[in-house]
Amino acid sequence: MVESMKVTEQDLRVTAHLSRLSIPTEEKEEALASLGDFLSYVDNLSRVDTQDVQPTTYALPIENVFRTDEVRPSLSNEAALSNAPLQEDGYFKVPKVLEG
Repeated sequence: MVESMKVTEQDLRVTAHLSRLSIPTEEKEEALASLGDFLSYVDNLSRVDTQDVQPTTYALPIENVFRTDEVRPSLSNEAALSNAPLQEDGYFKVPKVLEG
């Protein structure tokens, strides 16, 4: 087991502030230990030799599969609007969210 990194209360305060978290006083010691453990783990990962590893976005190879674009029947306007809470002139009506 790897020794936890030493994290100060100031480090915890700054991290909590940046994360918009409120850490209760009774949970401070546990949060300090957890943050130290996490940083130790990340430090271990930074020591892994990745010299010959190609950068990837995903762990597995992914290929986009697109279907052909075909015109197909769709809902009628009446069917699409049948459960709309508000409608006007054949369109969905939504409340105004921007002023001005």
